[in-house]
Amino acid sequence: MDDERSFRSRLLDGLAASIAERGYRTTTVADIVRHAHTSKRTFYSHFPDKEQCFIELLRADHEQLLAAIGTAVDPDADWRAQIRQAVMAYIEHISARPEITLSWIRELPALGAPVRDIQRSAMSGLTDLLVALSDSPGFRRGDISPVRRELAVILLGGLRELTALTVEDSRPAESILEPAVTASEALLGAERP
Repeated sequence: MDDERSFRSRLLDGLAASIAERGYRTTTVADIVRHAHTSKRTFYSHFPDKEQCFIELLRADHEQLLAAIGTAVDPDADWRAQIRQAVMAYIEHISARPEITLSWIRELPALGAPVRDIQRSAMSGLTDLLVALSDSPGFRRGDISPVRRELAVILLGGLRELTALTVEDSRPAESILEPAVTASEALLGAERP
């Protein structure tokens, strides 16, 4: 069982390395197994195709992002400090593998209907996290109601596009810190009862 998990993990890392090297569209199964130091036979024993491997990679990346943000935010801190903590955790995560983040934003939607569920699930997970984080003691002390889901989606959609533009322009991810904090404070601060 551990060997199976190890091979699966190596294949996901192999896909991530190939995306960083060549992008998702031009990556082949041969590229994935070359980076994973394994065989096509091993690949096909774990994934039916490159698309399923990609979906699994993005699902794992999303879970890591949610965990990183959830761990970084101190619910007892001032609400503005919590926003900064969340944005900094987001930036740290995307800085580690910007190509994966860009693939999430630009490549995944191009796969069409088969991936719609993972797209919706990812946005829902981030939205739920934002709503939960804004329902903390620090936000309550600031007399701020939990953010409405619709506003959370607007905020996250804007952050996603800013992230994509930043990565595409080869600018450092840290450059989105202040705009993201400013927009978050304005939108979440507007939720005063």
